[in-house]
Amino acid sequence: MEQTGRPTSRMGRAALVGKGAAGMTAASDAAPRAGRAALAALLALACVLAVSLAVPPTSALAMSTNKATARPNEDGGNGVIGGEDTRLTWEGTVGGSEEVTSITLALPGDASFDGSTTRITVLDGLSRTSISGEATASGASIRVSFDDPIPADSLVRLEITNMRFPTAGGDYQVTGAYTTSAGGTADLDAAPAISIIANTPLQAAVNWLDQQEWVAAWNSVPFLGMFLKPQLLLTSFASLFPGWFVCLGIVLACYPFAIVLGLSFAMLKVSRRKALRAIAICYINILRGTPLFLQIYIMFFGLPMVGINIDNNVLGVIVMAVNSSAYLAEIFRAGIQSIPQGQYEAAASLGMNGFQTMTSIILPQTVRRVIPTVTSDFITSYKDTSLLSSVGVMELMMFSKNLTTTTGNITPYMAAAIYYLIVTLPLIKIVGIIESNIARSERGGGPRPRRRAGDAASQGSSEPERAPASSAGIPRAEAAKGAPATGVLAALSAPFVTHPTVELGGVADGE
Repeated sequence: MEQTGRPTSRMGRAALVGKGAAGMTAASDAAPRAGRAALAALLALACVLAVSLAVPPTSALAMSTNKATARPNEDGGNGVIGGEDTRLTWEGTVGGSEEVTSITLALPGDASFDGSTTRITVLDGLSRTSISGEATASGASIRVSFDDPIPADSLVRLEITNMRFPTAGGDYQVTGAYTTSAGGTADLDAAPAISIIANTPLQAAVNWLDQQEWVAAWNSVPFLGMFLKPQLLLTSFASLFPGWFVCLGIVLACYPFAIVLGLSFAMLKVSRRKALRAIAICYINILRGTPLFLQIYIMFFGLPMVGINIDNNVLGVIVMAVNSSAYLAEIFRAGIQSIPQGQYEAAASLGMNGFQTMTSIILPQTVRRVIPTVTSDFITSYKDTSLLSSVGVMELMMFSKNLTTTTGNITPYMAAAIYYLIVTLPLIKIVGIIESNIARSERGGGPRPRRRAGDAASQGSSEPERAPASSAGIPRAEAAKGAPATGVLAALSAPFVTHPTVELGGVADGE
């Protein structure tokens, strides 16, 4: 047993010696690794310190931009026009770690701070801090230097009056820089963009009017300044033009349909059938006996309730066409019944049926007689489109209403009246000319067509040819059917044209 235990103890001692040697080797290897790690950490710390010393403090540590706004300078509006004097208000907050000694604001393009005045307001919490300074403008930038540094956590407001934004218009941001009490300089955060309206030739004309003494004297009269302000009248013409275009489009689109409907119901009213006459009478009397305003409300608010939704402009055309057709039906009916009965008898003697008589004989004469009245009804319909503004159709009067609400002045309505007169006055003049021409022709006066030489030469040779034709028994109705269509067009256009005359002697018209 003892012999067996000795070798065992020797082996244990050898193992212990081996483990000790391995431990000493591992310890000797770990020491260099720890040294290298410590050295790397020291180098990293040194790099961080170097970078932190090299990089200047950011703007957020000392001053931040809150907002920048501009006062509207548009005459009669709420926009900011470039190239015109306005007021820029800039606000910023000083950070808790610095004090600010100066602030510089800048704008791009041809903006200008020259000739401006600056007001400085500093608030420390809810109390105002009295700090004065000096503003130095240099083109598109301005530097405001404070006599005393602005304390930390203070709000700074700069109100710069009589400065000008770029004339080209667009969205512009106020940028700049500031200087701290320690002498450091940093950039300001860009303020939210301010929308600027381009300075157009129209606005330049308005600015010219603003500088005229007679305009100031004109506007000093309360009535003239409220109803006929020159500057607002000029801008209203440009603003109301889209509404005038819609107004013209509605009446020009509705009137052809109104003529067709009116002529159709006029034919029904002169019909020999009682049922057709009853339909026409109900249609005409109901539409003529109720206000157009009520008809507009029924169409615009009643149709959607039954599931019929139509565009406002299209529905406006429909309402105006239906309303005008009732008045045109009475105009055409009166014109048809004004034709002498002898015209019907003469057409019957030529062998014409009722349709041929109406289309070739009666209607051409009717149209000539009703042209003045139809033109007057067109003028009325053109003015009645203003009622569509009550249901939101963006026509001339709706534009005028919105502009008057914005400006608080009645001048836009006067501009709308001028737009109406641009159409109605020439039409009234045309109606007068047509009426005088028709009156002369009804009296048998007026100009006579010139007889051409070819017609005079062929008149003698054509006489013998007419007798055989009539003796051959050719019906007069067939001859009427073969008449050229230009005869109807000539009859319709006669009131509008002036025929060349030839001196035939006798007593002149009107003597």
